[in-house]
Amino acid sequence: MRVVLLCVLNLLIGSDAYSDTKKRKFPENFLFGAATSAYQVEGGWEDDGKGESIWDRFAHKHPEAIVDGRNGDVASDSYHNWRRDVEMLRELGVDFYRFSISWPRVLPNGFENNINENGFKYYDDLIDELLKHSIQPMVTLYHFDLPQELQDLGGWTNPLSVNWFEEYARIVFKRYAEKVKFWITINQPNTICVEGYGSKAMAPAINSIDSAYECVKNVMLAHAKAYDVYKKEFKKKHEGNVGIAIAVNWYDPITNSTENAEAVEKARAFQLGLYLDPIFSKEGNFPVLVRKIVDKKSQEQGYSTSRLPKLSFQEIQLLKGSADFLGMNHYTTFLVKPSQQKYPSPSFEDDVGVEYSQGEQWTKAKSSWLRSAPYGLYKACIYLNLNYDYPKIIITEHGWSSDPGLRDSSRVDNLRGYFGALLLAMEDATQVVGYTAWSLMDNVEWTAGTSERFGLYEVDFESENKTRKARLSALVLKNIIETREVNLDWKPKNLKIHITKNDKKNNYKAEL
Repeated sequence: MRVVLLCVLNLLIGSDAYSDTKKRKFPENFLFGAATSAYQVEGGWEDDGKGESIWDRFAHKHPEAIVDGRNGDVASDSYHNWRRDVEMLRELGVDFYRFSISWPRVLPNGFENNINENGFKYYDDLIDELLKHSIQPMVTLYHFDLPQELQDLGGWTNPLSVNWFEEYARIVFKRYAEKVKFWITINQPNTICVEGYGSKAMAPAINSIDSAYECVKNVMLAHAKAYDVYKKEFKKKHEGNVGIAIAVNWYDPITNSTENAEAVEKARAFQLGLYLDPIFSKEGNFPVLVRKIVDKKSQEQGYSTSRLPKLSFQEIQLLKGSADFLGMNHYTTFLVKPSQQKYPSPSFEDDVGVEYSQGEQWTKAKSSWLRSAPYGLYKACIYLNLNYDYPKIIITEHGWSSDPGLRDSSRVDNLRGYFGALLLAMEDATQVVGYTAWSLMDNVEWTAGTSERFGLYEVDFESENKTRKARLSALVLKNIIETREVNLDWKPKNLKIHITKNDKKNNYKAEL
């Protein structure tokens, strides 16, 4: 790693600018996109035969958990405004649109015996409209909205969930494999399991560490089964790519002491390695450090077996290499030290045994957990290179939260700063082939409701049609896509945005 780049990165911390004078550009075949997820934007929560999801149940049963009380019943109403959504994508000039299919919209009870053609028609129309305008659909099969009827059977803690997801994936592949070349099986297993099953932070709010680790095993195997289905039944004919999206934020020691170095090693093992190692490492399996810690604590807590389930030899082999690319959801960096407080035992926090903070000098977003530290993206990329042998990467989420308003200069600063770090990482041989902005428009940010706005487009949630308007950041991203470079001095004359790439020929191949 070159000394000059390390010097540059030190200056990139909390900065929105390059720190040297070299002009860097994204290659012509680099892909730009924007993202949403079904529950967060679609609305139409019970329209046309859609089944209930775990987020429908959670938000209706616990309205007090949503900061501003606005749930996903209507959200951005993309179920009825999908044509405007595609128009916005055309205005931006993106290469692809990452969206998720709502499992309960197409299979209301979760099973293949009840296929909802009305639900599928929504995605038929959206995909066809995207392709009509040379925008590639990037489909996420699962983005947190499990059918409630499956949750009533144990959800992701039930080993049968692996088979449920496998069959759901097969049905969707059969319908869209000819049209969709980029697939993400599951979004952020770390969030699904630790926050949804290991705490009350996300639906279904099970709050059991035993359930969380069972969830990890089953979700990871469900991904691998879906990947195997595509590889065996669809890959040869349709030549698409299947990956998984994992939250890969960065973790640094708060100071360079031995204690902090050991703490950050644990944080990376539990937060990253638990999900990356089984797929991308040469050895496969869960990280040795995680296994050692959980096995020891389980014994001390009186368990007859470890709370972390074991993977069989066959399961390890199924998981190894089960991704054509890594979907990297990256937002921020955390500073790590050994915990000075006593966490409930057993719990995920107790297993990891560390505390997290962030740099006081880093710019704050609207979200309490989000601060701008672009250097962390570079360091995370280098970490992935060195530990997982230079995987193919698509940044499947990166974004910034703000208050309502069109002149979102803090989002622009964040966008430019992280693009600077990304270009440095690519210069140092990171195989990043695409970038996805989170999100295309304001949406329901889970328990934050609409109190935190991540959209390139502002949504007027009080208007009947959920009117969308371009923010400053949308125009800046549009300029970056068109010029392939980050011009720190570029400013639009106004915030009006027009379609200028409607004749774009999107002829890149699906191979990464």
